[in-house]
Amino acid sequence: MAQLPATRKARPAVQPHATVYTMRDVARQAGVSPATVSRVLNNGGYIANPTRERVLAVVEQLNYYKNVHARRLATGRSDLFGLVISDIANPYFPEVIRGFQNSAWDRGFDVLLLNTEYRQERTEAIVRKLVESGVRGVAVMTASLDENATKELTGAGIGMVFSNLCRARRLVSNIDVNYLRGIDQAIEHAVALGHRRAAVVAGPTANRTARTIAEALVERIGRKRMQLLSVSRSDYRVDAGASAVRQILGAAALPTVIFGGSDLIAMGAMSALEEAGVRVPEDVSIVGIDNIAFATLARPPLTTVNVPREELGRTAFLALEHMARLKRHGGAEYTLETELVVRRSTAPARG
Repeated sequence: MAQLPATRKARPAVQPHATVYTMRDVARQAGVSPATVSRVLNNGGYIANPTRERVLAVVEQLNYYKNVHARRLATGRSDLFGLVISDIANPYFPEVIRGFQNSAWDRGFDVLLLNTEYRQERTEAIVRKLVESGVRGVAVMTASLDENATKELTGAGIGMVFSNLCRARRLVSNIDVNYLRGIDQAIEHAVALGHRRAAVVAGPTANRTARTIAEALVERIGRKRMQLLSVSRSDYRVDAGASAVRQILGAAALPTVIFGGSDLIAMGAMSALEEAGVRVPEDVSIVGIDNIAFATLARPPLTTVNVPREELGRTAFLALEHMARLKRHGGAEYTLETELVVRRSTAPARG
């Protein structure tokens, strides 16, 4: 009796590779820009309802969300760029975020925003999250992460941009915010108003930018032969700035001008002076650094050194995008200038 051939299990038909769609594909089919698609998906900015509905219909038709994950698995890359800041509650950062995010959205990319809260112990988790997310590049706009903490990122081929930290090289760019220009202008302004006794309330010692600002203020004040009565340190908080100035008020001689290491510190100084019955600017002038939105709302409005934070965010993204396009991923140096903005917290010295 002939033996029947062994039964073979039927093999599934070979499926052709599914098309993996990108945000640009969605934009093309919906007849809009990648920036519009990004804003619809992120609920960012005003989008007319018909446009929003058309984009969402294409997203559903192309199964875009599943394809984002598929593309990440297939290429090891996502449509994400990372942005690391210190503290989302600090009014220094919203304009940095806006500049970075708008530049990313305009080119069809999204942003993974991570917050260190000034805690070194969060570093490892942040770096791991960035690597796992397959980001195309990372902007580190905080002193909480340094080059040593981010070696795993460059080791994974992820480009980085820092601010006032290092020299450019492969996979690393640096943006130099030139605080010296604005600080020089601030001290020249104080000298022109007749101020000869100064105090500095700087930011925290552990912060590299705070150290740079403090050193520049001390050196420039000395160069102008002003009497520097005190140099103290403060966290970037209004109450910390107020506490530091209460110590100054206990000294035998009062400064006629106080330079704060940030606008928050300077506004804290104004608060402490007001509590003590010391008038600003009639008795003591106050100068800040950053030009946050609240500086115009202070009473009196704060004289401060403007840091172009939205341009900083925009430059950070463009630096990452440019580096990613280069075959050797070479980094570059960028410079942003600061400038004094004179308001009503400074006036001619009286004593």
